[in-house]
Amino acid sequence: MFAPRPWIVVRLRSLPLSFRLDRHVPLVMGLLTALALLLFILNISWGEYPVPPLAMLQAIFGLSTDADHEFVVRTLRLPRSLVALLVGMGLAIAGGILQGITRNPLAAPEIIGVNAGASLVAVTFIVLLPGISPSLLPVAAFCGGLTAAIAIYVLAWNQGSAPVRLILVGIGLAALASSLTSLMVTFGEISVVSQALVWLTGSVHGRGWEHLLPLLPWLALFIPLSLALARELDTLNLGDNLARGLGSRVEWMRGLLLVCSVALAGSCVATAGNIGFVGLMAPHLARHLVGPSHGGMIPVAALTGACITELADLIGRTVFAPIEIPCGVITAIVGAPYFLWLLYRNRNQ
Repeated sequence: MFAPRPWIVVRLRSLPLSFRLDRHVPLVMGLLTALALLLFILNISWGEYPVPPLAMLQAIFGLSTDADHEFVVRTLRLPRSLVALLVGMGLAIAGGILQGITRNPLAAPEIIGVNAGASLVAVTFIVLLPGISPSLLPVAAFCGGLTAAIAIYVLAWNQGSAPVRLILVGIGLAALASSLTSLMVTFGEISVVSQALVWLTGSVHGRGWEHLLPLLPWLALFIPLSLALARELDTLNLGDNLARGLGSRVEWMRGLLLVCSVALAGSCVATAGNIGFVGLMAPHLARHLVGPSHGGMIPVAALTGACITELADLIGRTVFAPIEIPCGVITAIVGAPYFLWLLYRNRNQ
C-alpha cells in the first residue's frame, strides 16, 4: 500500500489553470488570515486614542454616533492599516517571484536594488514636482524598478546568472541609486525633503485614502496574474532546458514574471516608501510552512507579509508612544540579521 500523496490539486473549469497545493496550505492560510485580521483590528483600535472594537466596527460601517471615533477610525487609522496590509502582501509576492525566477533564496526587491531604483525615480518626482498626484507615483516607481531590474539582470549575466554575482551587482546598483537619491534630497526644499526622508525609511504614517486608491488597480491586476503564473515558476525551477522540454516559453515567462514582481514592488514603494526585508523574509517563512511549491507558497507569503507589516506598524506606533517609529525601521531591525544569516548559510553556492 502506498501512502497518500500530500497534495491537493485545484483545477478551474472556467480557466485553463490548475494548482498543486500542499495539504497544509488551507489550514495555514486560514490561521494567517485570522492573524492578519486580528492585527488589522488591533492596529485600528489601539493608540493614544483607544477605540473599543465594537465602536470601531460601527465607525467603519458609518453607524457610529461619536464624531471622534468616526474621525480617528475612518480618516486616520483605517486607510493606514489597509495600506500596511496591502503593501505587505505586494512586497511579499514580489520577493517570492524574484526568488523563484532567479532560483536564488537571497533575491528580494530591497536586496538586489529594485526598490532602490523605484525609490530614486519616486523621490525625484517628489522633490522636483512637489504637487504631483499620488496616482502618478506608482507609474514612476514602476519605471524606476523595471530599469533597475533589467540593468541588474544584464550586468550579472555571464552564460547564466550565479546567485552571488546577482546579489553583488544588485547591491552595487542599489548603493548607486541610494547615492543619487541622497543627492536629490540634498537639493530639495526643506518641507519636501522632510516628507521624502520619512517616506524613504518606509512608513505608512499619514497614509490616507488618496494614497490607498492609486495602489488598488496595481494589486488588483498583478496579484491575480502572479497567482496564475505560480505553476510557471515551478516549471522554471526545474531548469531552462527541462522547462522548454515541458513546453514552457522560458524567456517570455521569465520576463512576464519579472514585470509582475517589479510592478508590485514599485507600486508598494511608491505608496509606503522602502519598507525593507518583507520581500525577503515572508517567502522564506512561507516555504517553511507549506513547502516550495509556488501555488501554495505565494498566497501564504502574501498573508505572511501582511502580518509582518501590520505588526511592525503596530509596534512602531504604540510601543514607543508618543514617539512613532516607521515600520520600515522595525522590519530592518529584524530583517538585516536574517539576511546576514541567509548569506552565511548560502556562502558556498
